[in-house]
Amino acid sequence: MKLIKINDVPEAPVSHNAKIRKKVLVEKGFIQGITNFSRAVFPPGEKAGSHLHNDMTEVFTCESGIGEIRINDVGYVFAPGTTVVVEPGDVHEIINSGTTDLVITYFGVVSAG
Repeated sequence: MKLIKINDVPEAPVSHNAKIRKKVLVEKGFIQGITNFSRAVFPPGEKAGSHLHNDMTEVFTCESGIGEIRINDVGYVFAPGTTVVVEPGDVHEIINSGTTDLVITYFGVVSAG
């Protein structure tokens, strides 16, 4: 069993943009197949630029704020209550297009094969 209190977890920069801060709640290796379970805060105007992963699926849920998630050059509104599954090989980016912080929770799962 592992009990995690988000306020006790240190912040770290997101590899795609150091202005975006994350808290890794479950680290790689703690649960087999999970690469991470994290919460990230995007200040207004910040983005995690276009990239892809060939070896994992990522699941993103918007907690608060408003933004855009782009998958393979198609933009979708990313608003509270929206969950997006990004499959291996999908080029994706998340943009805070709003005036307040965009807060997302996300995790990655190692791809089979």
